[in-house]
Amino acid sequence: MAGKEEQLTKAAIDAALRDLPDWKYQAAGLVTVYKTSTAADALALIAAVGRIAEEQNHHPDLEWRYNRVFLRYVSHDAGGQVTQRDVAAATAVSEAAVGIGAAGQPERYPAG
Repeated sequence: MAGKEEQLTKAAIDAALRDLPDWKYQAAGLVTVYKTSTAADALALIAAVGRIAEEQNHHPDLEWRYNRVFLRYVSHDAGGQVTQRDVAAATAVSEAAVGIGAAGQPERYPAG
């Protein structure tokens, strides 16, 4: 996407999260943890996230721990704030997670 995106207000983020139950706002970004049945399924989710990131030219912070995938979206070109690009990416990842059978556990994202 060309140009700098505008950061979303807290109200706009809250509105977007109503449609993204697998995600929460924390650490100035959209975060979640997906739990899968196996490490292989976690790797399939990571591959899907990678494809989405390349398609959208928007890459998350990602950490893999056996059968859990930790994700954080933030727009660095918008001063490290959440933009519509983050919402679109989180939406696409949520759809991919359903296809893999991953369960969203945003409450497991580490504080701080």
